[in-house]
Amino acid sequence: MTAALRFKDLTLGYDRHPAVHHLTGEVAQGALLAVCGPNGGGKSTLLKGIVGALQPIGGSVERVSCGEREIAYLPQAADIDRSFPVNVFDLVAMGHWRSVGWFGGLSRAQRARVFEAIAAVGLEGFEDRPIGTLSGGQMQRVLFARLLLQDSPVILLDEPFNAIDQRTVTELLALVDRWRREGRTVVVVLHDFDLVRRVFPETLLLARETVAWGRTQDVLAPENLLSARRMVEAFDREAHECERAA
Repeated sequence: MTAALRFKDLTLGYDRHPAVHHLTGEVAQGALLAVCGPNGGGKSTLLKGIVGALQPIGGSVERVSCGEREIAYLPQAADIDRSFPVNVFDLVAMGHWRSVGWFGGLSRAQRARVFEAIAAVGLEGFEDRPIGTLSGGQMQRVLFARLLLQDSPVILLDEPFNAIDQRTVTELLALVDRWRREGRTVVVVLHDFDLVRRVFPETLLLARETVAWGRTQDVLAPENLLSARRMVEAFDREAHECERAA
C-alpha cells in the first residue's frame, strides 16, 4: 500500500537528548493507527515530530501524502488555553484558516460549513458560548468540529478521549470511523488498551524505541507490554546523546 508517512531512522528529542530513538517504518494511506506505550515513552514527541513542531535530531520523517500545513493535529487537552476569549463558532471557524488566512473573512458557504460541523458533533445551539464555559467533553467536541473543517488527509490526535464521558467518547469515535471510511490516515495516541483492541486494527508500541508495530492483538501481547515498561524504567535521563543520533 502507498505510504502516508515514512520514518527513516528517526530520532527526536529535547536539548539533544533523544525521546524517540531510531524509528523506522511506514504508516499506510488510510491507516487507523494507535500509538501506545508507557508514560515518557515518546508518544506525544512523535506526533510533534510528524507535524513539524519538533525537528529531528537524526533521521527523517517523510510526509508522503501531504505537507506539514495539511496535517490536522489535536494536542492534549492540557496544552490548550481555555481562557482565550473566543466563542464556539469562532474557534471552529479557525479550521478554515488554510483557505482564508488568519484574518480573512468567511464566505456564506464557509459559515454554513461551520454550523454544519458544530451540529455534527452534537453542539447545535452552542455557537455563541465562550469556550471557557464548556465542560471537558464539550470542548473536545468543539475541537473535533474544527478538525472536520480542516479536511486533512492526515489527522493526528493526542489522547483525545482523556477525562471525558463515555457518551462523548462513543460519538467522537464515530467521527474517527468516518475519517477511516473516507480514506484518511488517522494516528491516535492512547493509553486505554481495551479501547485500542476494540477499535484500532494496527498499533505502534513505543517506549522511546519501537517495541512492536503491527496487528494490534499481536503488538499488545503481555510480553511486549512488559518489555515496554522495562525499557522506559531503564532510561537514563542524564545520558549523552547516542552516537547514531549525533
